[in-house]
This record gives sequence, structure tokens and C-alpha cells, in this order.
Amino acid sequence: MDRREVVITGMGLVTPLGSTVSENWANMKALKTGLACYPKAGLPAFMEYLGKISQVSVPEEIPQKISGQMKFLSRGSLLGFIAAAEAAAQAGYAGADVTAGRRALYIASGDFTKVGYDFLYPAVKDASLHNWRELDHAKLNDAALSKVNPFFLLESLLNNLFSFLSAFLESMGPSTSVASLSPCGGYAIELACRSIRQNRADIAVAVGCGNWITEIPLYEIDGLGIASQCRDGVGSFRPFDRRRDGFMTGEGGAALVLETPESAERRGAPVFGRIRGVGNCIEFVPGRGLTVPPLVSRRCMEIAMADAGMNFNELGFITPHGSGTQKGDASELMSIARVLEDNKAAVPISGMKAYTGHLGAASDIAEVIMGIAAGREHIVPATLNFSEPDRSLPDLNISGGHQVSDKAAFLSTSYGVGGQSSSVVVEVL
Repeated sequence: MDRREVVITGMGLVTPLGSTVSENWANMKALKTGLACYPKAGLPAFMEYLGKISQVSVPEEIPQKISGQMKFLSRGSLLGFIAAAEAAAQAGYAGADVTAGRRALYIASGDFTKVGYDFLYPAVKDASLHNWRELDHAKLNDAALSKVNPFFLLESLLNNLFSFLSAFLESMGPSTSVASLSPCGGYAIELACRSIRQNRADIAVAVGCGNWITEIPLYEIDGLGIASQCRDGVGSFRPFDRRRDGFMTGEGGAALVLETPESAERRGAPVFGRIRGVGNCIEFVPGRGLTVPPLVSRRCMEIAMADAGMNFNELGFITPHGSGTQKGDASELMSIARVLEDNKAAVPISGMKAYTGHLGAASDIAEVIMGIAAGREHIVPATLNFSEPDRSLPDLNISGGHQVSDKAAFLSTSYGVGGQSSSVVVEVL
């Protein structure tokens, strides 16, 4: 089947590293990190080192008919909205002559803002008679009416952003919200891309948003053995380094506007890159539960490169998931070594999460955006805090400093718990 080309005309990004795409890139280029220490008495270090966004600027031009819905947005959804607004403004989305039925929207969410029951604490305290052993249910009902936000349930929904952003973008075309944690930002890009390729939409927005810095998700991540214990402070997040011991979490939003080259040219929209290939799959080891498979992303990368019609030696760099876990990084590096074969030294590897912290569903799209920003300056971003390779793993081209590349394409790949993976091939223009 003939398929239409897909280009990127808008990008939006808010992370602990910066509040816009340009600010994020400037700080990444300067080898800065958005991770910092937020001391909490009596709590372990993995809960103190986080990627927090200090302040956000909400777009001013929100239609009055939907402005009241802002109060229902969770923290992660708010960040996703801010990123989508930046991308839409950059692309001139509002001026696009596209009917609502031909506007697509795909949101990747991994927001854990309201996971837990801390919002019930004031009411439970009043009803517990202050001994925490028994509850007066009548007092609990009365206290809940005045001390519990009745919209807490809306804030906890994984598709919290979907209806609001659909209305803001006036999108009534192919749309959905996906929630499969780490790799679903890549899924959102793939769905948005396919909606244009298959002529089901003329413009599409892919958004990723996440907030992984609240207490319960942090305890769960640590319980899985994948949180860094932060023994060396913010420098403890070391993707692919021999001393790696897990990751630190963050919060953020990222968004892309996609359309055809003809549409972009017709209205004079900027073009930053072209989506050349996409792919997703799942790997697992039968009978081994949720363990990381030996080659977690090999097949996924091969699918995306085949979709792009490209060879791996045409890539300027690969940006893997790079969570800094022992098993996960090892599996990724083995996967990359397998697909690169004899070109292992020729294709640089860039792990980006140590700049912002793991942003959940926002990380995939954020790393595509930063890859484009880097590619436009012929830079391969440094893998922050990397200094010593693991001798038991393949000898790949990983550097703690920026490198130079004259090739226009890169591959971004991600994986999640259970072996899900997604990959996107982007040509920088």
C-alpha cells in the first residue's frame, strides 16, 4: 500500500531540565542535569533525589468554554498540556486548514500523581478518634464531604488529559490514550504516524506525560530493585556504566505535531524532521515472569529500521532506553551489538535519561525531541555520568562527552516491564 510521508512540524517539552525545547537543549548541551536533592527527614535517599519542575507557565489563550476544566487536570496531565501547547504554537496548528474529523490525537500517559490515599488523610484523622485503631464511620462521611476533593477520582485516571486536550486542539479524528508505562510514548508516535500514512488524518499530535515522583510509585520502583540508591547523589544515575544501580525519577511532558510535507509546505510550517520508521513488539522468557529478556529491543529495532528502509550504518546515533539498571542496560547493549554486528564502533550510543530523570511515558517523546535538537547541530549527546564500560558487555561507542556526527538519522528505542518495546527512526531536516 502506498503511504504518505510524515514530517514533524511542532515540538513541545517541559522537564526538570527546562520549560521549553530550546531551554532543555541548551542545558543538555551544557551537560547539566535537572535532578536535585529534596531532603525529607527519615526517608531513604532514593526518595530524596528527584527530577522536579520548579514552576510551570500555563498557556494564556485557553478558550473560556473549557478553561474551567483545568482544575480537573492532574500534575502529569498539566505538564502534557503545556508541552502540547508549545508544539501546537510552533507548528501553527491553530491556523491549519484541517477539519476536526481529520485531526488525530494520541496521548501516552504514565501519571501516578494520585496513586495512594493521602488525599483521605484529613478525613480519616478526624474519624479515627486520633488512635488510628478504629473509625467512626459517621464522622468519616461528614469529614469527607468537606475535606476530600470530590474530583480526586478524575485526577487518578490514566486518560485524565484526553478530553481536555481533544477540546483544546479541536481534534475529532482518530484518537486514543495509551498507558503502558515506559514504551508507550513510542506507541503514541507510531499511532500518530500511521494515522497520517494511511490517510485517516491530515495532522496528528502525539503527547507523552508522566509524574513518577510521588511516594507510592517510588516505593514500588524500589521494590522492583530498579531505583538507584543515590550513594553518589545526582551523579548516581549512570546509564550503561559499570557502576550503575538503577534510575531516578522525574516529571514532565513532551509533544510532537506530525503532518504531511505537502501540508507543511502549503501553510509555511517549519519542518524539523521526518518519521522514517516505527516498530513495536514484546519479548519474554517463558516461565520466568517479568524478568528482562536477553535481547529486549533487538527485534523492535530491526522492525523499525526495516520500516524505514535503512541500514544501521546510516544512523548518526542510537538513543536507547538507558534506565541504568544492571539487567536492563545489559540486555539493551546486547541487542544493539547484535543489530550493529561489525559496525559497533561506528554508531554512537547516547543515553539521555540522566539529564531529566525517568519521565515515564514522557521520556520516549522527550528523547526524540532532544535527538532532533542535537542532530540539527550535528551533535551526539553525551551519556551523562558514564565513565567506565562494563567489561562483560560488548564494546560499544558510548561517551561521557558530546560527539560529532554528520549523519542525519537516529534511532530512539524504549522498553518496559514485561519486555514491551518500541522504536522510532527519525531523519533530522
